[in-house]
Amino acid sequence: MTSWKIYKLGEILNFRRGHDLPKSQMVDGKIPVAGSNGIIGYHNVSTPIEPCITIGRSGNVGTPYIYDRCWAHNTVLYIDDFKGNDPLYLYYLLKTIPLASYGGGSAVPTLNRNHIHPIEIKHTPSLEEQRRIAGILGAIDDKIENNRRINANLESQAQALFEEFFINNIAQATEYNKVALTDIANYLNGLAMQKFRPKDDEKGIPVLKIKELGQGLCDSTSDLCSLSIDEKYIINDGDIIFSWSGTLLVDIWCGGTCGLNQHLFKVTSDKYPKWFIYHWTKFHLAKFIRIAKDKTVTMGHIKRGDLESSEVLVPDSLLLEKYDNIMTPIFNAIISNRIENRNLATLRDTLLPKLMSGELSVNNFSVD
Repeated sequence: MTSWKIYKLGEILNFRRGHDLPKSQMVDGKIPVAGSNGIIGYHNVSTPIEPCITIGRSGNVGTPYIYDRCWAHNTVLYIDDFKGNDPLYLYYLLKTIPLASYGGGSAVPTLNRNHIHPIEIKHTPSLEEQRRIAGILGAIDDKIENNRRINANLESQAQALFEEFFINNIAQATEYNKVALTDIANYLNGLAMQKFRPKDDEKGIPVLKIKELGQGLCDSTSDLCSLSIDEKYIINDGDIIFSWSGTLLVDIWCGGTCGLNQHLFKVTSDKYPKWFIYHWTKFHLAKFIRIAKDKTVTMGHIKRGDLESSEVLVPDSLLLEKYDNIMTPIFNAIISNRIENRNLATLRDTLLPKLMSGELSVNNFSVD
């Protein structure tokens, strides 16, 4: 394989500013309009280069995206010349560069192509090596995307089955017992974790806040707490979490072990299966959001009384067991796929800088 050398970014690709396209001028089509945060609409015409690789130019600067085709909006820079290099390889190369640090402007960060073209990076001119690197990383991302599609289908199935079992069949629903959310599940509020920081010699664990719940994972910016907190406040994969203040969300946590912060409920039950308490909590979420929105305080929230006044339909034990035999395998598959995706993303992010610098040779690596 060809040795890796230092090149200026502008020597291996060329960025061009995207083109303005107001929403009023978007013509209904299947071409994604690529903005600095991803897709912002659809159009019937694409920027004349494929694939379409963009980075945020204004607002969310520096984040790379890749599309089969796209209309590159004027909030992005896009590659209009690959200069003979493999496009997918260039996409992964861009992910290793801290492009956001080159952004200027005070109120709204902006990225100037003339400021990033001179960036010096390690690069291999070998097209064969580029394609093999892109193949390794692309295979991991393809598996992640496939799992996402599978989960989207599984989640749609589970939602449709829940509605069939409990919402749409009015005649059968009259035979169910009516109880409150708090009768089927325990809603444990988290701790003010700033009071439980790791001790001097302790590594600690990430704190699960609303931000982490929304993005589905903890990251380098997440706060840490001590492992010595009460075990009931430690969150593990598969736990159901409900943020009841600020941004209201209900989700199945699959982001690894962490500590439960205040303003979030850990939802558990000693009597009913997880899918049952998850879907009933989620069923009432729209109502809870309306209640929180009507609050006159700065941060909208619900109260425990709102849980107590929310109705749940409970079938007899035999029928619940029948439903459970259908729903639990779906629920477990969703959790398993999410955990696998987290592990795959970790693998990809570990390999990325090593492969893109030549530290790890593609000759000694393969992905099944």
